[in-house]
Amino acid sequence: MKDYFSGHWKTYAGFAVAAVLLFGVAPAVLSDFRLNLLGKFLCFGIVAVGIGLAWGRGGMLTLGQGVYFGLGAYIMAMHLKIADAELRGDDVPDFMQIAGIRELPGYWKPFASPVVTILGILFVPTVIAVLLGLGVFKRKVKGAYFAILSQALAAAFAILLIGQQSTGGSNGLNRFRSFFGLALNDPVNRQLLFFIAAGTLLVVVALTRQLMYSRYGELLVAVRDQEERVRFLGYDPANVKVVAYAIAALFASIAGALFVPIVGIISPADVGIVPSIAFLIGVAIGGRTTLLGPVLGAIAVAWAQTSLSENFPSGWTYAQGVLFIVVVGFFPAGLAGLGAVFRWRRQRPADPSPTGDIDEHTTSKVGASS
Repeated sequence: MKDYFSGHWKTYAGFAVAAVLLFGVAPAVLSDFRLNLLGKFLCFGIVAVGIGLAWGRGGMLTLGQGVYFGLGAYIMAMHLKIADAELRGDDVPDFMQIAGIRELPGYWKPFASPVVTILGILFVPTVIAVLLGLGVFKRKVKGAYFAILSQALAAAFAILLIGQQSTGGSNGLNRFRSFFGLALNDPVNRQLLFFIAAGTLLVVVALTRQLMYSRYGELLVAVRDQEERVRFLGYDPANVKVVAYAIAALFASIAGALFVPIVGIISPADVGIVPSIAFLIGVAIGGRTTLLGPVLGAIAVAWAQTSLSENFPSGWTYAQGVLFIVVVGFFPAGLAGLGAVFRWRRQRPADPSPTGDIDEHTTSKVGASS
């Protein structure tokens, strides 16, 4: 037991430092506006953790995470709008009254219940991801074809939302007044939302770490590097991919659900192709094969977008594209990979043939254990 804790002290120390920064330092030094903005960035970090698992460890270029982010967000938004309407004594939300809709649509009614809403956020995107994953991976669709398919799914989802008056059309859903009975105009409640997002991010990172260093994590990397060899060893690579893809969808849905009360709006512009690519850029810049790289990259890119957009509204798109090209072209491991390069260079005189990380030997480990 002593050896176990001594071998994991860095992990525990890292989570402790992160908890102190998020729950102690950030609320003390940031204004209410900046704290709320950081909460928005943490939601992007949650999405990035799932992409890091599916893309970085599993090799699945997920260009459609905006779909699952949007599903969780719209489910939460529908519940909040129904709750606000009930507080006013109305039968339908305010935007439906303006559009001439007098009766709540059938697919809205289940989400009047908080329990059904939470279950919907957890299971609807996950089930869709499982069904889509089985249909795609069982047919051995991968690489650029899978990326194009997932991107097309995001585009179709955004177009579908724009054409639906019952979901606010291109304007989306906004002006939420409460969150499960808590007034959103109260600074204390808004700080509570930040704490919920911070706690969720830490839990998601901890769960993902356990997956990465488990037998399943080794098998996932083996599928990424030597899929046919894994198949010959008796495993079905499609099932392994589906699990990672479904987990990434679940994380994106949870992030979308938290995004809605924190930001106060969700629209098709937040769930289409552009935001899906933005999620991916943050992960690539941070380092897709690492645990914390995707989180830090997503937060850094979101912060840079906000900062540069305030001063150079038309320049951020170009800066984002240039940054992505530089990282992919010259630092494929992302900024997190720079630390590994420096460590290797320091160790090189003493060890001219340094061993690689777990990724380079995972396939042989799986084969030896079979």
